[in-house]
Amino acid sequence: MRRAVVEYKGWKEGYRCGYCASPQGKVSAGMWAHSMTVQDYQDLIDRGWRRSGKYVYKPIMNQTCCPQYTIRCQALHFQTSKSHKKVLKKMLKFISKGDISKVMGGEEPMDSHIEEVVACSHEYRSESHVSQAELTPLSVDHAEGVEAEDKDKEQMKEEVNVKKMESGSLQIHVAKDTPVPGEPSHSTKIVHALPKPGKGADLSKPPCRKAKDIRKERKLQKLLQNQMCTYEGSPLQAGDQVLLLQSSKSKTNQPKTVEDFIFVSLPDDAAHKLEVRVVRSSPPSSQFKATFQESYQVYKRYQMVIHKDPPDKPTINQFTRFLCDSPLEAENLPNGPDCGYGSFHQQYWLDGKIIAVGVIDILPYCVSSVYLYYDPDYSFLSLGVYSALREIAFTRQLHEKAPDLRFYYMGFYIHSCPKMRYKGQYRPSDLLCPETYVWMPIEQCLPLLERSKYCRFNQDVKAVDEGRIKDLGRVRVLHKRTIMSYSVYKKRRKGPSDEASVQQYASLVGQTCSERMLLFRS
Repeated sequence: MRRAVVEYKGWKEGYRCGYCASPQGKVSAGMWAHSMTVQDYQDLIDRGWRRSGKYVYKPIMNQTCCPQYTIRCQALHFQTSKSHKKVLKKMLKFISKGDISKVMGGEEPMDSHIEEVVACSHEYRSESHVSQAELTPLSVDHAEGVEAEDKDKEQMKEEVNVKKMESGSLQIHVAKDTPVPGEPSHSTKIVHALPKPGKGADLSKPPCRKAKDIRKERKLQKLLQNQMCTYEGSPLQAGDQVLLLQSSKSKTNQPKTVEDFIFVSLPDDAAHKLEVRVVRSSPPSSQFKATFQESYQVYKRYQMVIHKDPPDKPTINQFTRFLCDSPLEAENLPNGPDCGYGSFHQQYWLDGKIIAVGVIDILPYCVSSVYLYYDPDYSFLSLGVYSALREIAFTRQLHEKAPDLRFYYMGFYIHSCPKMRYKGQYRPSDLLCPETYVWMPIEQCLPLLERSKYCRFNQDVKAVDEGRIKDLGRVRVLHKRTIMSYSVYKKRRKGPSDEASVQQYASLVGQTCSERMLLFRS
């Protein structure tokens, strides 16, 4: 059984904020994740956590200078805005005709869509120095024996019957019929009445197709010759090709989808060829290793030109720890996406060279965007916006194989920082309530944020955090390579009490994760 092992580092406060430039305004909690399952991380980001490499952090919302609200886009219902369509058309013109004359003057400001994890130096100052041997638990049988032994001693000492604690981990069950804001109910029945003669179309028969739709479908057969997405260099399976074509079909009197712009047939003499490759970054796949140096050079140029880093700062070590290392265990399930779950790099290849890389995590319910870096020479293509739209389309594609995977997480929405408000333009989207950890439509949240930078979005005053810590003794601990409950560890611990630190950790990760993940104790 996979187990997450984390090392809680406590609160970090009084360090510089990259949004308001306050020298000592930022406050967050953090922990080193030596290993983590994708379900654990999914549950953590649904409580406001976020990762930078193997460091996982959570802003202390009511104390930090610029509250950072987790934001997700409902990918299945996403509709492109006018500005999104302009970016998509701009890319199409460039690929098909090599046209850059009209777009150079309309260059957008720096649009890397996940900026908040750039300033991470404080985390690495408290880097873990625990050996791998200490992090490897002994057998489960041995761990259970430790708890049983402790209980026997307690029984002899107090001569009372002690109810045996469960040593199994909790399982998360998500009801498939749980409503999502803006999603139609599955229980609604649609009944079509047969029309009377001469009173309209017979809805029992398939509608007539327009000639232009038929022509368009034929053109789309050339899709994979021009633009395609590959997993580790292998083209999409035939079934996936059909799904892409179906999702790309325009419907009568309905707005174009993001797929209609991305997966469009290009002329045989197109000026450029764009290919998107999804490669596993942790553990590194052979294709990831083969393209590592080229990818790093793109990152280095991006940091120097866009973020004004000195030439010696974007080191390979920084690149690896920040954007390649990940605590997430790779998982491949029969009902999951073909590429599996875990951490990936989505590489954008233009005419045989990498021009951009989107760092993403594929989790049970979402694609989570970690970071984007690109070749500054192609800034005129608005690659931040374009890659976000591609990642939304990718989420929708994965949903066809993994039905529970329906959302696109964009990191943090920071209303108090105007340059970070653009994430709210990907609609429909929701913000996470920082107190009850329920998702609220962004339209309901914005008026509250106009009045105060910190807000409780859930207006039900009686609502509480349903995942809050209820029993500290059930927190799972890894001590001397042995798994035990905190109640057992507390009796064995020598020295000053660490209960306040464990209580803080458990309150932030919640009861479920605290019982499933292992909190390392030296």
